[in-house]
Amino acid sequence: MTANKPYIVGLTGGIACGKSKLGEALRSRGAVVVDADEISRALTAAGGRALPAIRARFGDQVFEGELLNRRALSDAVFGHSRALADLNALMHPMVFEEIDDQIARYADRAALVIDIPLLYETGFEARCDEVWCAYAPPAHQVQRLLQRGMTKEEALRRIDSQMPAMEKAKRSDRVIITTGDKADNANHVIRLWDALLRRI
Repeated sequence: MTANKPYIVGLTGGIACGKSKLGEALRSRGAVVVDADEISRALTAAGGRALPAIRARFGDQVFEGELLNRRALSDAVFGHSRALADLNALMHPMVFEEIDDQIARYADRAALVIDIPLLYETGFEARCDEVWCAYAPPAHQVQRLLQRGMTKEEALRRIDSQMPAMEKAKRSDRVIITTGDKADNANHVIRLWDALLRRI
């Protein structure tokens, strides 16, 4: 790769498909992982750049003082397609601006991983040299979300707000099935990373 154009691996997957654990494994191997969820959380943390726009659109009811009430915001958008679209329209430009900044910051790397749940929904695959997908069937997604404290209704609303996990898997260049042992999943994605570095 040229010095100013790292090879871009998009890492995606449905909610509760184990994508974040794969990102952790890649970091442990020395990969730079740009995490869209981490960026989003920073933008909506105390004093975050996205908060004024969220308050303007959704009102004081999704805030506790100056802090965003994430559960209230989730209740306001998941299962409500127009509200979710409005939130995405606010957040995505800021998230992608930060992704661009981080890609530029690590321009000397041979390859970067961009961990982005809504990769296909936002068209980001066009910017990737290849896409890897964490996959678990819907029953596993629901079970994992229940373990996180969601109700079944909340879990299904979250899952239904995204492209089906199977569709993401079908579109991707590599699929890591995450229904097995976490160590095996980590080893799988590390082997993919090592092979990638040899290829490029």
